[in-house]
Amino acid sequence: MKYYIQVLLLTFYFAAANAQETPNRSFDQEKDLYATPKLVVGVVVDQMRYDYITRFWNHYGDEGFKKLVSEGFNLRNNHFNYVPTYTGPGHASVYTGAAPGTHGIIGNNWYNKFEKEYVYCVEDASVEPVGTMDEAGKMSPHRLITTTVADENRLHTQMRGKTIGIALKDRGAVLPAGHSANAAYWFHGKGEGKWITSSFYTNQLPGWVKSFNSSGKADSYLKPWTTLANIDSYIESGVDINDFEGGFSGKADTGFPYDLQALKHQNGGYDIIKVTPYGNSLTTDFAIAAIDGEQLGKDNDTDFLTVSYSSTDYIGHNFGVNSKEIQDVYLRLDLELARLLKNLDEKVGKGNYTLFLTSDHGGVHVPAYLETVNIPSGYFEFDELKNDLNNFLKGKYPKENLVENISNNQIFFNYDEVLKMDVSSEELQQEIAHFLLQYDKINRVFTRSQLQSSSYSEKIASTVENGFNQKRSGDVVMVLEPSVISYSRTGSTHGSGNNYDTHAPLIFYGKGIKPGNSLERTEIVDIAPTISALLGIPFPNGATGRPLHMVFEK
Repeated sequence: MKYYIQVLLLTFYFAAANAQETPNRSFDQEKDLYATPKLVVGVVVDQMRYDYITRFWNHYGDEGFKKLVSEGFNLRNNHFNYVPTYTGPGHASVYTGAAPGTHGIIGNNWYNKFEKEYVYCVEDASVEPVGTMDEAGKMSPHRLITTTVADENRLHTQMRGKTIGIALKDRGAVLPAGHSANAAYWFHGKGEGKWITSSFYTNQLPGWVKSFNSSGKADSYLKPWTTLANIDSYIESGVDINDFEGGFSGKADTGFPYDLQALKHQNGGYDIIKVTPYGNSLTTDFAIAAIDGEQLGKDNDTDFLTVSYSSTDYIGHNFGVNSKEIQDVYLRLDLELARLLKNLDEKVGKGNYTLFLTSDHGGVHVPAYLETVNIPSGYFEFDELKNDLNNFLKGKYPKENLVENISNNQIFFNYDEVLKMDVSSEELQQEIAHFLLQYDKINRVFTRSQLQSSSYSEKIASTVENGFNQKRSGDVVMVLEPSVISYSRTGSTHGSGNNYDTHAPLIFYGKGIKPGNSLERTEIVDIAPTISALLGIPFPNGATGRPLHMVFEK
């Protein structure tokens, strides 16, 4: 009897303890099962390093970046988990939740070893341009082999939920929107200055796009580019005129101001707008027009709006990540984000939409600048490597032309010639790898055999593995030393697995998201599964990321 009473008391004790740990509350389906925002807005800032948030923080207003950080959830240790860190793979990975090894977009351009020619990630000869007669309109997502989160939302809502993709760059509009999008629009500059699309989506531009194109908005931005604030207050960036910037044709130096009307004829006509903060302003204008024109967020089926701000990348490539121009474009982008958020609050309703902001890659400091401050860095000449590698192979093997192509830090074999030799592909891979490891400024080398048979956990090795697509990638992959690039001596670029290229912002904001921040490592492939889990829809079919549970309201 005594034993029975002890057991009974223990049972009551543990029941009471569990009741304290799990408070009794009613089941809230929109928090516990799924959220129902009327609109999901994905914002990708092209070439945005995470430190642009902290570096320019004191210059930002209260309604842009600061609002997202203070009212949203800021993932401060977010990284890309693959190489190459380029625009095409970046946008695809954000929205598919997968790395290039899975979704197939292994670069902006890559060598197609089956067709024996270079291909562009979104070019499509089978479609027609809409809104222009130019070949710039012949684009589609047909080379993306997995679904995006926007595709899954379309399927989940029986195609009632709309998807609209917008970016100055075609790949920044097409890849996020996915295969089933209602439309994707990109900006065609040159002598036209229009937003265009392709017959993959529609046979003619809708009325609201035609109205926008005829409104004169693009012309309004052919004006002087001056700094938003006094340039002397831009102490977070380097001197205005220096040897590390590209600048514009027709202007003798790289200093403010820039008269776009006077410079446009020598710099691609309307394309000059892309290389200024006004390209981001034009993107916001068009995004707001899309919200109105497509009536996004107006019914009970969640819509998607994907917006990519491309001008930050154009400016980074031209002027470098430490330039006054980069600082100015981010201070102005802060105003664009504030304008977009205000419009969403007014048109969709505060608390009725969910937004995330991230990047498609970061960017390296100009190596020529790093050399002046004694940071290890440099430049790599692939033409020299090709000559040296060919001479090595000629001296070792009877056959010539064993290497068919070198691009994107990859070597593609000419298998027609390799198969004629009494040497296996694996042996040739090893011989070339040994040669490359002795080459100046090459840090690591991986062979096809290694990448197909091994699994890596160390960061750089795993980024190469995740970016390797068995069907589309080459036979040997090279990794250059940190801050060594194949590029001009002016301006910044990207593509590596080093932190300056992989550390990207990630902020979730709005319906279903709690305020907060975390230093836990997250990866770019986690974004799509997180939005999928928030909406209660299937993950994209190739997704490898995980839902970031810490961002959700409890």
